[in-house]
Amino acid sequence: MSADHFVTILSVGQWSETINMTELFTRNIYTFKSLREDLKFMLSHRKLVKKTMQDLDHAFVEKIMTVVTAVNGCRYCAWFHARQAVSSGISPEEVQRMMKLQFQADANEEELMALLYAQHYAETRCNPSPEMTEKLIDAYGAEKAEEIQIVIRMITFGNLSGNTFDAFLSRFKGVKAEDSSPFFEFVFFFFGAPFLLPLLPKLRSELN
Repeated sequence: MSADHFVTILSVGQWSETINMTELFTRNIYTFKSLREDLKFMLSHRKLVKKTMQDLDHAFVEKIMTVVTAVNGCRYCAWFHARQAVSSGISPEEVQRMMKLQFQADANEEELMALLYAQHYAETRCNPSPEMTEKLIDAYGAEKAEEIQIVIRMITFGNLSGNTFDAFLSRFKGVKAEDSSPFFEFVFFFFGAPFLLPLLPKLRSELN
């Protein structure tokens, strides 16, 4: 993918450093409780995570992850999964459309329900309706639906991790996340810095 394509993709959503930085940091972030619950879930389902990544098509997984990322607005995941999506065979133009949640025309019949559910899951902040979950199971069967939900949980973990890291950085610009603990954000930043700080120069260079 060309540099111009990546600039367009990274400029689409909330992960730009200048977009939506108003009085409050509005992206979905972790609390201590929700982080603990997600870590517990991932550790207890690690065998299913491994099986899911073996069973599902790589491009299908990347489409799900891209749609969730488009809603949650994690700039680190957007940067990484744009590249992963293209390497899986998805065109840069389709990735751009997914980042704008304009995926229905591109998605085939097998993919569409999963992508709609992924969008719904993220937009409801991890509280999908029973009706949408039932539609997912009806479309794919219980086993594959569970694997799709695992993919969504995985990328949500990545998205919220990146957003929580950014929530701490945004405090230095006078933009605070509502009902968030500065101490928790600092601890999260401390442990996340070795992984995410090296990405910032790359993100900035592609947005400039």
